[in-house]
Amino acid sequence: MPPKSKTARFNPKAFLSQIGTGRKILSVPERNTIFSQGDQCDAVYYIHSGKVKLSVVSPTGKEATIGILGSGDFFGEDALLTQHLQLGTATALTQCKIIRVDKNAMLSAIHSERGFSEVFVEHLLAKNHRYREDLVDQLFNSSEKRLARILLLFAGFGKDGIRDKTEIPNVSQETLAEMVGASRSRVSSFMNKFRRLGFIDYDGGIEVRSSLLTVVLHE
Repeated sequence: MPPKSKTARFNPKAFLSQIGTGRKILSVPERNTIFSQGDQCDAVYYIHSGKVKLSVVSPTGKEATIGILGSGDFFGEDALLTQHLQLGTATALTQCKIIRVDKNAMLSAIHSERGFSEVFVEHLLAKNHRYREDLVDQLFNSSEKRLARILLLFAGFGKDGIRDKTEIPNVSQETLAEMVGASRSRVSSFMNKFRRLGFIDYDGGIEVRSSLLTVVLHE
C-alpha cells in the first residue's frame, strides 16, 4: 500500500481545535443562518460536522443556491481577501458543528503550519474545480441529469465514494429546484421518476442508490 500524502495524514479538525485566540466552536441548529449576505466578512469557517447551504440573492430578490458543503469543507474564504461584506448567505441544512476562525488567526495558521496550508490550498483548488463542473453542468446537461448529479454529490460520490445506498439530508424540493435551475414541479416529476426506477427512495429522509449514476452517464 502506498504511503499517504501529507494532506491525507494532516488532521485539520484537530489542528483548528487547538487554536486558542481567534477560534470559536459554534453549534448551529438545522435551518439556522450562520451568516447573511451583507454581514461583516471577517472569519473563515470549517465544517466539523453537518451540511451547509450557500446561497445568494439578486438585487431583484431572486435567490439561488450556489453550493452545498459538508464535513471537512471550508467556507467564508473571502475574508482573507480585501472583501469586507459577505457576498452570500450560509445556512445550516442539518445540525452543524462549525469552527469559526478569525481572519488574523487563520492567516497565522496558514503561515505557521505547512500541513494546514496544504490542506487549505487543496480545498480551494477542489472548490474551484467543483464550481467549473457546476458551470459545465448548467450549460450542457439536462435538468434531469443536473438533479441526479446533485443528489449523488449529496451522497458523497466523487469525494468519499458511494455505497450501494446512502441516506442524505432531507433537502426540500424548492432547494433542489434552485440548484438545478428548474421549476419545483419539474424536480418533483424527476424525483418520482427516480423513485419509480429504484434509483432513490424517500420517506422522511432521501436515500440515494449508486444506480442513480446511470442517469448521469446516459447520453
